[in-house]
Parts: sequence; structure tokens; C-alpha cells
Amino acid sequence: MLINHTPIDTHALTTQLNNHQGLTIACYCAQWCGTCKSYRTDFAQLSEKFPQHLFVWIDIEDNPELLDDIDVENFPTLLIQQQDHNYFFGTMLPHIQHLERIILATEENIVQNKSPSSVEGPRYLGDLI
Repeated sequence: MLINHTPIDTHALTTQLNNHQGLTIACYCAQWCGTCKSYRTDFAQLSEKFPQHLFVWIDIEDNPELLDDIDVENFPTLLIQQQDHNYFFGTMLPHIQHLERIILATEENIVQNKSPSSVEGPRYLGDLI
């Protein structure tokens, strides 16, 4: 599932967060960022490979509350979380294969109960709305 509208309909996001069990993969970008514009298409295509997860495109200028009190200086910045557990938060080179590998590794770690401790990053998106 992909939420790709800016600004985000927070009611729709809340509904999706409450009704899905998979990972939430959020991409923090900005409308003016050229790198983000090209990455957005790849992000949408990747969401089709992982329908069990919720992909959210967040423009930090339209929905800054979804970033918590964290400053983002480089794009794309990605968050992978499930409820209140952050598996990944940070800037990534704009090659979608990197994100795909991190998603696959995170899935494998969850299945094998090898989940690392939560990394720092925004609180659970549902709590930030």
C-alpha cells in the first residue's frame, strides 16, 4: 500500500496504520528536491513489490509533524518502523535497490527473531498525527 499524496490526509494515514500489520516505510523528502522527484517513482514501484507493507511519502514541508522534532538535512531520508520499533532511520543514496535490500534484511531478522534494538528516529507515525 502506498500513501503518495501531499499533503498527507492524516485521517487516511491513521486508518492505514491501524489496519495493517507489516512494516511502515516512510520516505522524507521535499517538493523542491530534484533527487526526491526521481526517487518518488522508484519508491512507488517498490511499494508494489511489498504489498504487505505500508509505504508513505512525506514532504517535510507539508507534514513536518510526521518527522517529530528531528531535523533532516539530506534526502532521501528513510524510516522503517513497526508500531513503536524503528528498524532503520537515516539518509540513503537514491538507489532503490538499497532500500529493497534493507527491507528484505529487516523481514528476515523479524522472522528469525533477530530484531536489533530500536534505532533512534521519529516516534511511531500514528502517535505524531
